[in-house]
Amino acid sequence: MTTPEISQQAEWVRRPERSNRAMLRVMTWISLRLGRAPARFVLAGISLYFLLFAPAAKAASRAYLRRALDREPSFADVFRHFHSFASTIHDRLFLLNGRFDLFQLEVHGEDIVQEVLATGRGAILLGAHMGSFEVVRALGRRQPGLRVVMVMYEENARKLNAALAAINPAAVQDIIPLGQLDSMLRVQGCLDQGMVLGVLSDRTLGGDPTLRVPFLGADAEFPVGPMRLAAMLRRPVLFMSGLYLGSNRYAIHFERLADFSELERSDRDAAVRSAVTAYAACLERHCRAAPYNWFNFFDFWRPKDVA
Repeated sequence: MTTPEISQQAEWVRRPERSNRAMLRVMTWISLRLGRAPARFVLAGISLYFLLFAPAAKAASRAYLRRALDREPSFADVFRHFHSFASTIHDRLFLLNGRFDLFQLEVHGEDIVQEVLATGRGAILLGAHMGSFEVVRALGRRQPGLRVVMVMYEENARKLNAALAAINPAAVQDIIPLGQLDSMLRVQGCLDQGMVLGVLSDRTLGGDPTLRVPFLGADAEFPVGPMRLAAMLRRPVLFMSGLYLGSNRYAIHFERLADFSELERSDRDAAVRSAVTAYAACLERHCRAAPYNWFNFFDFWRPKDVA
């Protein structure tokens, strides 16, 4: 698998990042020295800054919220969207440093995860850029056998590792970068050990295969790679979201999406299309229930072949 050319890349890939490692280190130092509550006062200013000086992201936020809220979003709505994003990034500093005691977590569908772990065959856990994927690490207190290995494109893996080093050099996350010769062997090996593979499946790089399916009132493109991987390896697929509820509260949801364990090869394409459609419908339901938790600040509904 190779990285697509710039002309084919999705908008979110081409858009330059506004964050930098120096600022991240400063915010980490302030947060871990002063504590979570005092550091949260800084978040409002950060959220307001991006709201005022990131016009493209603000326009994308309004377009998304208009769909999710079924009304014209106010300035307060857009600010809340940005502030929710800033809050989850901030909380990640503490989660990566093992401060799970600072948060109130409610878990829905925990029995589903227990059933998957009991089979010993692993599963694909599909998330999205929604809320916090990091809060699943807190489930180690209840699920000692739960080990989540992230699967992502090589460039994304490099950026994540750099960010982790800025937050806590001792924080270790299992990541399998796609695009390497042994990527599929590592994926297969982890599943055979009963691990759970986590994939954020609501973005495409622009050159990978996609499927246009209904999402919040219009068709949008979703990558089919994660579902094809699960179908090829004949594994169950779960949906996960770690929704930010405000203050220090999160709600973690697990839901069944598809089970390819007994899938015949001749039925694979139809099953994958059905599963991608189910994923988009599940994501839409969570977007409407917790609209300020979806963090794709670009034109999500624009076809990938439109420059």
